[in-house]
Amino acid sequence: MTQTHQKRDVVFPPGRQALYEQNRYSPAVRAGGLLFVSGQVGSRADGSPEPELEAQVRLAFDNLNAILRAARCSFDDVVDVTVFIVNPEAHFQRIWDIVQAGYWGEAPHPTVTAVGVTWLYGFQFEIKVVAKLPD
Repeated sequence: MTQTHQKRDVVFPPGRQALYEQNRYSPAVRAGGLLFVSGQVGSRADGSPEPELEAQVRLAFDNLNAILRAARCSFDDVVDVTVFIVNPEAHFQRIWDIVQAGYWGEAPHPTVTAVGVTWLYGFQFEIKVVAKLPD
């Protein structure tokens, strides 16, 4: 039996394809009616971290939302969220205040898992999601 492989159906946000190619990963992949989005951080166009925590969180959501828009989705289509936080004891409440105030939307909310980590390549916050694609 011969096995054939389909190419991944990759979604690239405008203006960031070179960054993803440089780091050798896909920003998002469509599969089975879902959109699987790689972890997004508060990186500037050149990939460097936004230094201030609140601005970094906002930029991570801006980067996430650009990918969702490129797939014709919005955060309202997100069904599962995983966030990674460096030093969650010190940062969680500050991050959650920003998220709740401007990005989370109305109930019903997606599922969420928060993970405390010791290192995120110079970042303090990362968010990855799974969204339902529009019909």
